[in-house]
Amino acid sequence: MYRRPLQAAVRNVVHAAAGRTARGQVLKTESCCGAPAVCRWTTADPPQWASCRLLHTATQLSNVKETQQHSEEEVGAFTKFIEAMGFTAPLKYNKWKIKIAALRMYTCCVERINYDEFFEKCSLPDTLNSWFLIAQLHVWMCLVRMRQEGREGKYMCRYIVHSMWEDVEQRSKIMGIDAVHRKEALKAMTETFYAAIFGYDEGILSDDCVLAAALWRNLFNRQCEDPQQLELLVEYVRKQMQFIDSLDGEDLLLTGEVKWRPLLEENAQSILKEELVSSVL
Repeated sequence: MYRRPLQAAVRNVVHAAAGRTARGQVLKTESCCGAPAVCRWTTADPPQWASCRLLHTATQLSNVKETQQHSEEEVGAFTKFIEAMGFTAPLKYNKWKIKIAALRMYTCCVERINYDEFFEKCSLPDTLNSWFLIAQLHVWMCLVRMRQEGREGKYMCRYIVHSMWEDVEQRSKIMGIDAVHRKEALKAMTETFYAAIFGYDEGILSDDCVLAAALWRNLFNRQCEDPQQLELLVEYVRKQMQFIDSLDGEDLLLTGEVKWRPLLEENAQSILKEELVSSVL
């Protein structure tokens, strides 16, 4: 019952804001599944993530299938406050479906990765921290992809990260880590995660040297002396990002299913030929 007055106030604010056309803002009316139309602001800001990226060979991928970009919304302070309280404008898909898809996508980052192969090929110790470093790399790749899907994608990103921290906490409890050390470990992992996100973002938008440096700092914890291991991981990240960019955004929002390329492949660039042929057909 306590939600109804607040929801009515939100609707009044939305209707009042719709009439302020003198400020030069453009209103875009959308209708989803017979629901009332929702007014959105559109801007000319360019997308944050480029669809075409370079592989480790620095070959320009100009013919790769591009992912449809969504314009950023202009959100005011009141809207941010309302969203922080859990009252948001209707999304394109049901929120519970997006939450389930987010959990499934995180599960793909955990259950569809051969962690033993990473431990062996990258000379990483078989510990909870090493597992987390590999998992966060794949979670980051999912976040990069889903942030291209507008408000629905960002909403999904929030629950992918939430699922990750819930899983890490449960695993630490199963391992018998006491509450004090578990709290300290989670705090350190949180700092590591956001530092890694920043470094990986810079690396994926730059050349292979910057990406290799980010992997050396975060995944290898500054303890890798074998350049072939760094080359292997740079190739792995580039081909995974190229592959996940080719997946349909609506399918990802509704299913969360992600199939990862293997760590070792004879010809990593073969996926480019497959995607190019499928896009032409």
